[in-house]
Amino acid sequence: MILRVHNLCKSYYRGKLEIPALKNVSLDISEGEFVSIIGKSGSGKSTLLNLIGGLDTASSGNIFFRDQDISAMSRKELARHRRFSVGMIFQSFNLIPSRTALENISLALTFGGVPRRQRKARAEDVIRSVGLGHRIDHKPTELSGGEAQRIAIARALANNPAMVLADEPTGNLDSVTSSEIIDLLQELNQKKGISILMITHDQETASRISNKVIRLVDGSIANEQGKTSMP
Repeated sequence: MILRVHNLCKSYYRGKLEIPALKNVSLDISEGEFVSIIGKSGSGKSTLLNLIGGLDTASSGNIFFRDQDISAMSRKELARHRRFSVGMIFQSFNLIPSRTALENISLALTFGGVPRRQRKARAEDVIRSVGLGHRIDHKPTELSGGEAQRIAIARALANNPAMVLADEPTGNLDSVTSSEIIDLLQELNQKKGISILMITHDQETASRISNKVIRLVDGSIANEQGKTSMP
């Protein structure tokens, strides 16, 4: 089991008013699974992903990543979790506009503690692995949306994470490009064994490619559908 979430709750406060975002969410993800979370805007999907990624802290409950309790980690331990355990992909890419594709990846490797003499070759390798070796020296503004997302995926893979967390990775892309990104994620899952947790509004795609599809409604799991074999 790579991930176990148990009775997870998260509330935000507006003055004294409590706004619950997640209510007693529990789920398990096995090594190598591709799991999709679907639900309407405001259902708690991104909140859940941010908690698993160590970007936010829970109000109560537990998140165990390979038996390590994220909710009990110190700030230093959480930083290490974000750098090495999980790779995050965002809808808006979150690339640094002033840096080239190579420099964006190299920066992630710098935070990962990779020695300077090794960064360039490793960054080039991971960029080539997503099919963009010819775009190494291009800045985000010189890339198409699909290319920018591929570079963002390369950055997420730079420090060899065990799990990729993808928050609406195709939300800003056209249908053809979206299909290409989904194919890439599926390839990473099936050929490299990387566990993937993806948030999406596309129920049809989620059902086609995922081992499990979890629906969130108003911060709670409404239902979970699984497959008996790999997609």
